[in-house]
Amino acid sequence: MKRHHAILLTSLIAVAALMGQGTAVAATMGNGSSGPPDAAVKLEVGDPAIATETDREKIDIMGIWAHPDDDAGFTTPCGVWNDLYGVRCGIIMATRGEGGSNSVGPEAGPDLGLRRENEDRTSHIRSGTVDIFNLDRVDFFYNTSAPLTAKVWDAEETLSRTVRIIRETRPEILVGSTPSLAAGHGNHQYAQGRMIWEAAAAAADPSMFPEQLTGVGAVDPWQVKKVLAGGLTTGTGGTAAPSCNAGFVPAATNPFTVVGTWTGYESPYVWAEGNLAGQAAGSAKTWAQVGREGGRAHPTQARTMQTALVDPTCQRYGVSQSIVPMQPNSSPASANDDAVLYGAVIADPGGMPLGSEFSLEAEEYFEAAGEPFTTTVTLRSGEGELGDGTVSLVVPTGWQVSEPVEVDGIGDADATQATFTVTPSGDAAPAVYKLAAEFAGDGVTAYNDTRIELVAPVEGRFDRWGTAAEYDEWTQDNDAYVGGRSRAVAKVGAGETVTVPVEVTNRTAVVESGSVELAVPAGFVVDATSKPFAELAPGETTTVPFVVTHTDPADPGSRTVTFTATTMSGAGVSSENETVYLVPTVVIPELDSAPAVDGIADELYVGQPIDVGTRWEGAECAADGVDCGDGGVARLGWYDDALYAQIRVTDDVASAASTPDRCFGHWLVDSVELLLDPRGDSIDTSSTFKLGMFPFTDDAEGANGNGADGPCWSRDADNHQGFSTGPLAETVEGGLNAEGVEVAVEVARQADGTFAGGGYDIEVKVPLSALPAGVGPTSAVPQGDAALNDVDPQYLGLNVTPYDSDTQNFIGQTRTAWSAFGSQQSEPYRWGHAYLDGYTPPADRPTESADPIIPDTALQGVQSPQTVAQSATRGGTISGVQPSDALTISDVKIQQKKVSLSYRSTEAGTVRVFLWKGDTSFIPVWTSSCVGDLFGFEACAPTDGAAPPWAPDMSGRLVASFEQAVDAGKGTLTVPIDAGIRSALIDDAQILVSFAEQPAGDAATGDGVNAWSFPIEATRPGKG
Repeated sequence: MKRHHAILLTSLIAVAALMGQGTAVAATMGNGSSGPPDAAVKLEVGDPAIATETDREKIDIMGIWAHPDDDAGFTTPCGVWNDLYGVRCGIIMATRGEGGSNSVGPEAGPDLGLRRENEDRTSHIRSGTVDIFNLDRVDFFYNTSAPLTAKVWDAEETLSRTVRIIRETRPEILVGSTPSLAAGHGNHQYAQGRMIWEAAAAAADPSMFPEQLTGVGAVDPWQVKKVLAGGLTTGTGGTAAPSCNAGFVPAATNPFTVVGTWTGYESPYVWAEGNLAGQAAGSAKTWAQVGREGGRAHPTQARTMQTALVDPTCQRYGVSQSIVPMQPNSSPASANDDAVLYGAVIADPGGMPLGSEFSLEAEEYFEAAGEPFTTTVTLRSGEGELGDGTVSLVVPTGWQVSEPVEVDGIGDADATQATFTVTPSGDAAPAVYKLAAEFAGDGVTAYNDTRIELVAPVEGRFDRWGTAAEYDEWTQDNDAYVGGRSRAVAKVGAGETVTVPVEVTNRTAVVESGSVELAVPAGFVVDATSKPFAELAPGETTTVPFVVTHTDPADPGSRTVTFTATTMSGAGVSSENETVYLVPTVVIPELDSAPAVDGIADELYVGQPIDVGTRWEGAECAADGVDCGDGGVARLGWYDDALYAQIRVTDDVASAASTPDRCFGHWLVDSVELLLDPRGDSIDTSSTFKLGMFPFTDDAEGANGNGADGPCWSRDADNHQGFSTGPLAETVEGGLNAEGVEVAVEVARQADGTFAGGGYDIEVKVPLSALPAGVGPTSAVPQGDAALNDVDPQYLGLNVTPYDSDTQNFIGQTRTAWSAFGSQQSEPYRWGHAYLDGYTPPADRPTESADPIIPDTALQGVQSPQTVAQSATRGGTISGVQPSDALTISDVKIQQKKVSLSYRSTEAGTVRVFLWKGDTSFIPVWTSSCVGDLFGFEACAPTDGAAPPWAPDMSGRLVASFEQAVDAGKGTLTVPIDAGIRSALIDDAQILVSFAEQPAGDAATGDGVNAWSFPIEATRPGKG
């Protein structure tokens, strides 16, 4: 299949853009399937639903995620909460997953986003979750950097949109996941990690985005009551039955209160007759079953239909933050399956009215053993006056706390506070500890808790850098310590000498002096095993630097080692371990002349070959040295401002062949990636050069310009990603991204699908001018001797990574490399270090990378008929953008050959019209032969569970679409239709309209949007 089969919707958008402002474009979706049209049927529209005039329904629990399918675990609990307790869930989705793969169709970019949005809507429909708010952020390449995500997504705009949605929907509880670096993908760290905390705080702050508080669609600040994102759920006990948290005890290392919901309750949905799971027809499915079926409704992401029986479980959450009363795990009421809602959605059993505040906050999150600190408890009634009572603070055994505080009533206006002094025991170990507040009054009790982390009074920590340093700064700025502190991580090349700084902080009340010892493993030497610090004032930090040398330049690296810093003072001893990535180093010699780039190794490559056959991810080679792995080498050299590499790849079976227009996603097929970090200091890959090279393609005609079935290459997840060869290279945003790059291959695929000669060869020339910044000059070649080495040397970050697949279905299997660490494709510090012997860059070569060029392939909400329908019929703005009433629509007519809409606008902008048939809230994503299967989740035959046709009309739902730019003023929009389209509009159809004001300046989207839904009403001859 070819990408040009993508759906008509975005094709129309592109055509309209090419034809210019004021041009109307219409689409005809064939003649429909409802039989001959009846021209005598009169079609009219009823009263419209308009987003700016529709009251937004309240959401009780809102989840925030980065990509469709990240929220798969939300389907089950929302089903239970909605069915049993009438709770309404909603979802804020940062992207539509346009950058993901597509296992069932040709859609990519905005077309894929449209399809994945529907998958997500369908996955949640049976759970009662019909409000999904997309933020229209771009789903760009895989990375592990929250700050890069924030930059690409425009953090301020993303926060503004999220805050507006929260203020519109007024959720009591936010659900997400940890913001820590352990979350992996930077999009995940940011969306379901950081955004939870940033948006909750900003939504309650009237000084944040004050423009939302006045004018069209004005909203009020909103205070979220609970956050379930990153709290631990470890513990023992519980039951596999309703009230599943009964007897659950959090682990000693778990300082969070844990709530649970039993997923074995019967749902309203029943097993179909003849179902493949062998269940009795008409018997109820559990919510565990329904939720799992929904969670797997993402066929584009290679998910398959859930056909087997699913066992119910207790779905638990750790309460990360709460400002309302809740039940401790020691309370019988904590066993209840609705305990997660206490104090926020339903009144707490302790008796404080719904809307009451009962919270506590420590003076600082980090405290020291033996050092006193204050903790404040805040109380406010949700309704009416509460009587007198006693507030007490429960602290860990052995700690001291001031006496309970008597309060003379709790009002519902001004808050009452009680302050306590807490002194941890002097011998308390560094750890996270729970502090719990309790209130006891006349018939009313309340409980809540928070956490503080004890650290050594005088603490030595390895210096943080890169994303770790930025993460620690973010946690402090946002008081969001739920994900813990960053781990200490460093890198060193074989034979190099580096500085290892240790930061010492004094948290005592007196001046401290002491020393730091650094222990390193065999193969390393340190300039001094112990160094002093003196007269460190209270609250101050000093740096103690060590110089460490690795002694063997020939070490192949690809492993981690541990450094240990031990800090000693009069206040005690602290220690920390640092994970150090030992990476290989190589000298790249200057060649006598430029090699002929023909794929064949020749005598010009005089340097020592590097081994690129060590596995770092995926399945083990079926036979090392045959299937993949051993024998893979790269020969390197430079000449006349260009880098050359000749790479031999061990491989027995050829993978599927990509067509030139699918020359991306090299990890899905046989390929080699060359990774270059010009300055050697990149925090993420946005300042690097990464070239994926495909040794062969499905291009019999040689249309790509590299011969019949010849190679192709493209840049991926770097400073300027996109096609790098063939006609498509001319379409890349920002211009050509690999000028002067040459690639040649020596490959022979045999009739049986194997490689002749046991593998293939790739040779590549990369002009160093094509890199995002200048290379070097690199430091002296490391010798393994501190006296000879440059300290903290300058080098070229380098890796060579073959990818192996023996399948024909575009599924990668094994990944090998020179510097063979997991996640190396996104973490440049895990690449090897290359020294270009004798190379000096031109004087005008930049030493800093330009901002990355990342194509914005995000579908906008105004382009999605399902988003438009939700906004119009359920209220709330599209994608969190400020609403607009600049455009009004009147006199909508459906005639034989056209649909016309009269408009008047006070602002220029773009109008989009969608003629829609059927339900807008979901479109089935699986085929099903089961009788009466409305949602498409039932399997009654082995052939069920395929992805139904989608393009070009969203499985037949999008009858026609239209787009036109309009100026301020009045006019008429005309959508051409034929008899088939008109016939399709007779039953269960509507006209959806979106408007977006023209962007101002360099803004990507307009500042005002609106949405309409006009129901179509048919009057047949002889009927009133």
